[in-house]
Amino acid sequence: MDDELLQDFLVEAGEILEQLNSQLISLEQAPEDKDLLNAVFRGFHTIKGGAGFLNIEPMVALCHRTEDIFNLLRNGERHVTQDLMDTVLPVLDVLNDQFERLQSGDELEAADPALLRALEHYTTPGDAPAPAAAPASEPKPEAVAAAGNEDITDEEFEALLDALDKPGGESTDKPAATSNSDGDEINDDEFEALLDELHGKGQFKGAPPADSAPAQPAAAASSNEPEEPISQDEFEALLDDLHGKGQFQGAPAGAGQGAAPPAASGGAGGAGGGGASPSAAAAPEPEEPQSAAAIVAKAAAGNKERPAGETSVRVDTARLDEIMNMVGELVLVRNRISRLGEHAGDEELSKAVANLDLVTSDLQLSVMKTRMQPIKKVFGRFPRVVRDMARSLQKEINLEMIGEETDLDKNLVEALADPLVHLVRNSVDHGIEMPDVREAAGKHREGTVALTASQEGDHILLVIEDDGGGMDPDKLRQKAVEKGVMDADAAARLDDNECFNLIFAPGFSTKDEISDISGRGVGMDVVKTKITQLNGSIEIDSAPGKGTRLSIKVPLTLAIMSTLMVRLKDQLFALPLVNVSEIFHLDLTKTNIMDGQQVIIVREKTLPLFYLKRWLIKGEADTPLPSEGHVVIVHMGNQKIGFVVDELIGQEEVVIKPLGALLQGIPGLAGATITGDGGIAIILDVPGLMKMYT
Repeated sequence: MDDELLQDFLVEAGEILEQLNSQLISLEQAPEDKDLLNAVFRGFHTIKGGAGFLNIEPMVALCHRTEDIFNLLRNGERHVTQDLMDTVLPVLDVLNDQFERLQSGDELEAADPALLRALEHYTTPGDAPAPAAAPASEPKPEAVAAAGNEDITDEEFEALLDALDKPGGESTDKPAATSNSDGDEINDDEFEALLDELHGKGQFKGAPPADSAPAQPAAAASSNEPEEPISQDEFEALLDDLHGKGQFQGAPAGAGQGAAPPAASGGAGGAGGGGASPSAAAAPEPEEPQSAAAIVAKAAAGNKERPAGETSVRVDTARLDEIMNMVGELVLVRNRISRLGEHAGDEELSKAVANLDLVTSDLQLSVMKTRMQPIKKVFGRFPRVVRDMARSLQKEINLEMIGEETDLDKNLVEALADPLVHLVRNSVDHGIEMPDVREAAGKHREGTVALTASQEGDHILLVIEDDGGGMDPDKLRQKAVEKGVMDADAAARLDDNECFNLIFAPGFSTKDEISDISGRGVGMDVVKTKITQLNGSIEIDSAPGKGTRLSIKVPLTLAIMSTLMVRLKDQLFALPLVNVSEIFHLDLTKTNIMDGQQVIIVREKTLPLFYLKRWLIKGEADTPLPSEGHVVIVHMGNQKIGFVVDELIGQEEVVIKPLGALLQGIPGLAGATITGDGGIAIILDVPGLMKMYT
């Protein structure tokens, strides 16, 4: 198949599948929403059409059968039920699998016959109420059968006329529709009689009786012989009958004359508006009668103008990454020039440097926006996850999603998908209680899980909150001792927030039994590791019986990082600003020793203190301790420690460069960057340092 056509189909089908995932869940909650039902039907129909054009038969067969089900739902011959959705939702899983195979160039396999048989069960009318009796003016079933999509022959049309003819039928002024039986073309009277049979008498006769209003154009239309061509007024009267008076009329016409120019007030009375207004009397000579095409064009002129053209273009993400790297290099050059401008003392140079700084910042922001994607690309999968888990666990859960339009770097969108799925599953499984338990506790039987995304400065805040049972710190302490995470004395010294963070320990789980959903103590450890790799942080707040709130902070982009530059002896190091809590100058002679560890007290809380130079600079491990120094308080989750540094340089945006092969993989080192003065600074990995040395 044509590769370009396939790529276009994959882009379109991928977007439709993402939408269908949330639309189907919404449809289950609002089965009477006709617009949503039509949107789902169009989604499957569009995928089927594209797959059929590319001859992708397995996808066509699956979409066709699903489309049949939704056609019945649209016609009211079936209703949306949970059992029906249990059958339809797996179709998305199969389509997504086929979609991934197409992307990777693998051969597609036909859908499971069991799934096709399950869908087949719903492709016939079943649970809909019997249709109401048809009005007497509707055609008989034989006529409906004959009026299908295919063209009928003359003989079939004559047979249809015979079937519609009623005994004792029509008045003498309307010849019977069956009077022409020699196979020739029917005349106008015969055709009008057929219309009367199909739609009821008078539906296509023209205007109301002549005495309803003087000089009605429709009256003139009804008096004309059928053989004469239709006039302008007759055509407008026919449009009034079909669409309502005034829809295709300008200002009210006077005495059946030609239509006046359209008035701003829009003549509601059409041609029967009673006499002409003074302005109409003074109107210029009527225009020549217009053709039917001209009238239709005038009616459409009030619609909005069609967009000038497509306003978006698809760009390969590799090209965006390349542009982002070039902007990163420009940021480094800007930093270098800014540093040189500070020392030059030239006012004109300083203005030029300030202008360069402004333009570079705007360019950096614009390029970052091209890489941005809404978080709803991740949120879109959660309605299905929550729905399936709730059905499996027999719980009643309502999912709320807020801030779906919040944008962040496309790489972060992909990287956050798995951690957020773990957290949502955890809230459904561990957080929300069974309906009977909630009811006994005075809560609503239906629990709520809320996902919120918002931007805070150069970071994104993601919150997963539930109104479930919350976490009991005492139970967590007990589990930590049982699992061997810590001894009883250490567990007793933990405050509540430290107890909540125990759930991130490897192998820790509050479940007594292992299931296919949870209990192995792996998921939350993976979440914390992944968030840490993204230079993010995660915090937990919980109250027994009230619920749990998990807050995740991640940077807007991974390409450019804000850092705090510090100096250790003669070497520059960069601490990610996301990990820095505060900075202060300290008299190091006023520290304390606790369990052999030097500590400081900051706002009545004891924090361990470490000399960063002893870890990172060769030959400094045994040097005498200074009497004073700068302390940088860093954090990872709820854990905080103090780093003693020799000098604080200031805040600087840096571009992360990978380390060479000799330094790759060393704990505590995240990468390197070029500083404003042309030197090289090592970017520190704070979580790695804490894990390695503390």
